[in-house]
Amino acid sequence: MGIVYKSFDPVIRRSIALKTIRKELLNDEDEAAAFAARFRNEAQAAGRLLHPGIVAVYEYGEDEEFAFIAMEYVEGSSLRQYFERKVRFEERDVVSVMAQLLDALQYAHDQGVWHRDIKPANIIIMNNGRIKVADFGIARVESSTLTQVGVVMGTPGFIAPEQYLGKEVDHRVDLFAAGVVLYELLTGETPFAGSKEGVMYKVCHEAAQPPSTATGKPALARFDPIALRALAKRPDDRYPSAGKFRAELLAAYDQPVSPTVSEETLIRDAGGVGDSGEGSSPRGGSRKPFASTPVTPAFGAGSSRAQISTMPTQMLVAAGWNVDELASVERSLAHFVGPIARVMVRRATREVADFASLVQKLADQLTSPAEKSKFLQQNARIAATGTGPSKMKQPVDDDATVIPGANDAQSTSPGPTAEEIARAARLLAVHLGPIAPILVRKAALPGVPRAAFLARLTERLSDAEKERFLIDFERSR
Repeated sequence: MGIVYKSFDPVIRRSIALKTIRKELLNDEDEAAAFAARFRNEAQAAGRLLHPGIVAVYEYGEDEEFAFIAMEYVEGSSLRQYFERKVRFEERDVVSVMAQLLDALQYAHDQGVWHRDIKPANIIIMNNGRIKVADFGIARVESSTLTQVGVVMGTPGFIAPEQYLGKEVDHRVDLFAAGVVLYELLTGETPFAGSKEGVMYKVCHEAAQPPSTATGKPALARFDPIALRALAKRPDDRYPSAGKFRAELLAAYDQPVSPTVSEETLIRDAGGVGDSGEGSSPRGGSRKPFASTPVTPAFGAGSSRAQISTMPTQMLVAAGWNVDELASVERSLAHFVGPIARVMVRRATREVADFASLVQKLADQLTSPAEKSKFLQQNARIAATGTGPSKMKQPVDDDATVIPGANDAQSTSPGPTAEEIARAARLLAVHLGPIAPILVRKAALPGVPRAAFLARLTERLSDAEKERFLIDFERSR
């Protein structure tokens, strides 16, 4: 539904997850209004819930360019990431995850909120072994008329039969989805697989295999009736509540249940790399030092809403490209692929030498012939007249921001002096530590103008740090 940034609230001094929608990516006013309504619905649904197993929402707001939700920042990995890494859960962890999930769902249902998109990607296992339920973007609030009967929303394979059939729905759609999660925890496979159409048919008309049969493990037989009841086609045949579902699961396990996932499972996941769930951070994987945060929100003291600082639309690209024209291409591409357009454009600029090749390369990555044709039409002018670099540039770091004029043989602006380079290294070390001299050497390439040199040095600093650095740099001349 949007882009989530790890951000910092300087008033309360805590990290938060800032979920945003770029309104310019929406095609028309009707679509924008509907999308904004869903976004507000997420804030309203999750905002009324205060439970340790649900990602907390702190604030909602809008400005001319963005709508945003400020929410709890959670360190951990989504359950989907565990499945993708082929992590198998012991029975104790299966029961722990489900007990925590069902407890959170019972609380939400008691408050009149149905999540309606329970799935592994929206279940975050934190570093302490506890879980958080995230993403209430299509939640149903009992007092809301936003969701209409007959509108199918959710994720194939987790959508209950009555949703596919356009019937009345209630909180039991969450119990069906929780049954799918339980089945995958027990077996490592989803009970309904195939194409979207195939999954829909199976959900509505075919019974799932018992987990013990699907795995060939008779020991799982005690969980068979629980999983199959949760996956019942008729809502009346399912559990009447998440609490009842939880109670029968605990009774079948018949052992003490840990309130957290075991350390052994957390350790097995620690080396994995994957995309994090909303408001979450992947536990493993390599990170580049001093990677710049996409946006830093500023929360005014005493203000009822957050004032978002400028979110740069300037893209991270190889030098020599016309940034305005690249931004236009990105906006066009975003209509087809969403926020990933920025990454696609950035990578493409390092592999081609002109706009005609750039537009064609991006078009080739669209799977639909109609979308490809439309994208090419929208960017025909830029492809014909756009000003790209005259020759391929050397690759730059992924975190380096394009600096107009940098590495440009036509540039006539003087570069930094040796004394300025030494001074910059000394002052930058105050903010970045021992890595400062390395960054300064990389920024002081031959032919780089003084302004571009300073811009490169300060791109990793916060606004306040950047201002202090530049003041000190000029003052000590």
